[in-house]
Amino acid sequence: MKLGNALGIGLLGALPLVAGANGPTLYGKINVSLENVDFEGASLAGASTNDQWELNSNASRLGIKGDFDLEVGGLKAIYLAEYGIDVDGDDDDTFSKRNIYAGLAGAFGTLRAGNIDSPLKSIEGKVDQFNDLYGDIDHFLGGQTRNKNGVQYLSPTLLGGLSVHGAFSPGEQEDTDDDGEPDDDLADVVSLALAWERKGFHAALAYEKDQAARRAVDGFNRADILRAVTTYRWRALELGALYQQAKDTAPGSDLEDRGYLISAAWHVDERLTLKAQGGENRGEETDEKLTLWALGADYSLGRNTVAYLYLSNLERDEAGTEDRAVGTGLAFKF
Repeated sequence: MKLGNALGIGLLGALPLVAGANGPTLYGKINVSLENVDFEGASLAGASTNDQWELNSNASRLGIKGDFDLEVGGLKAIYLAEYGIDVDGDDDDTFSKRNIYAGLAGAFGTLRAGNIDSPLKSIEGKVDQFNDLYGDIDHFLGGQTRNKNGVQYLSPTLLGGLSVHGAFSPGEQEDTDDDGEPDDDLADVVSLALAWERKGFHAALAYEKDQAARRAVDGFNRADILRAVTTYRWRALELGALYQQAKDTAPGSDLEDRGYLISAAWHVDERLTLKAQGGENRGEETDEKLTLWALGADYSLGRNTVAYLYLSNLERDEAGTEDRAVGTGLAFKF
């Protein structure tokens, strides 16, 4: 083990010993899977891989979070530092950045700044039944972005279930609007989301301006993205739907992606859950489309531990390529 990694782990372990009443709290998630994959290059983010077995660390993470009371206006200082951890040993670096922020919380809501999931990403909720696996919507839809240099506001719950989530980021010399010129304004990337939660029902709408396109089927770099999400749980059944429109920000461009996802989960009993999802992302100009479907089963081994099986398939229509993965794994939180 590298000296820096050893010191980091030692520090993480020591922090709770000197914590005050409100933290810090050490937490994490380990998600390891054994998978057989056969990739022909359908994913916009990956290259082809012949039929092979893999051991994967699926967004496993380790973090510290906490808060402490301030002496003014009932305010609290809040902080979180979360890092991806390399469980399977494929990466040279043990740690990678995830959500990292500091901020203030009070009756007004929460204000935070750092490297943070965008409001548009956050409204996803539980619509993605295969989060962090090859069946994740991140393999065929853009918008799953963690904004660096982000300043965010989260409102308290209003009107019995409504919340507002807004964010902006300065460009810091990046070309955020894809016009060929570096941007240096206060709010070169802007995001706003409205969400409603009540009695098992979640509905949300978000808009993000000048965001990294990432998975654009039509091949553009930056996008204005509109996303709508709804999920509903009724007894043992969970249903979800997502619709998204991403338009190229480059001046004069007509490039545009339109995508959707539909998901479902059935809690057979207190331990077994069967789940499925499918969706499509189509480029309006190129007429290329990505089609994703996934099937799986989760089995609870305890309050925070799940064993799972799953099968996913991603197909790129015009290119005629297909990516398939089948795997089993274990995920636990602490």
